[in-house]
This record gives sequence, C-alpha cells and structure tokens, in this order.
Amino acid sequence: MQGPTRKLVQAVLYEAIAIAVLSPTLLLIYDDGLAHAGALSVMLSASALIWNVLYNYLFEFWEARQQSRTRTLSRRLLHSFGFEGGLVVLLVPLVAWWLDISWWAALVTDLGLFVFFFFYALVFQWGFDRVFDVPASAQACAD
Repeated sequence: MQGPTRKLVQAVLYEAIAIAVLSPTLLLIYDDGLAHAGALSVMLSASALIWNVLYNYLFEFWEARQQSRTRTLSRRLLHSFGFEGGLVVLLVPLVAWWLDISWWAALVTDLGLFVFFFFYALVFQWGFDRVFDVPASAQACAD
C-alpha cells in the first residue's frame, strides 16, 4: 500500500488506537468523567491526525531525498521524536483550556503523554511498516 491511501490508513489507525488508550488514562488522572476525557481524547486525536498527515508528508519528502533511504533505528527515532515533539507544542494550549489547568500543568501532562506516545509511535510505525511495507520514500531507488 502506497501514496495517500497508506498515509490515511496509517493516520486513522494510529489515532483510533490512541483514543482507546488515552480516554481511560485521562479519566484516571483527572477524574472529570469519561465523556469529558473522551471528548478531550477525540480533540487531541483530531489535532494529531491533521499533524500526522502533514508531518508524515514532510518527513517522507525529506526521506526520499536522502542518500540512504533505509528506515534505520535512528531514522525511526528521529521520526517519532519529531512527530511527538511537534504535538507537544501544538497541544499544550488545548489541554490547558479543556482541563482548566495552567500551561505548566498542561505541559507536564503533555510531556507525560509524550513519553508514552513516543514509544507508541515508534512501535506502531515499525509494526505498520511490517504489515504494509515501508513507503516508497524508504525504499531503495531502482537503477
């Protein structure tokens, strides 16, 4: 699977799993009710879905121009760090507003989520690539 279909399936599957994990976690931490935690999870995931599509497009654009196009561990770590780091910057204001907490508390919350989702993104993308093969940007050029 390649192209836009691959990107869409990857992003939607990633976020669906994230909502399933994030809602109960937020409920346990903030005890605002499952509907409130679930709504925040959906907003975070919708934001992350948009970022996911944009980030993966940009990452694969960059990756396709590299001399070595192999998805090494260091490249996977770079991918995960860039994706999750961008989310921290994007989501702190939303978390602070929705949970009615300070930006500092929202940053701490986001950093906690970052640690979990950094490893989740790494494992998810590795598994996705194993099931659906790596994108064309990570495949060796045909001579």
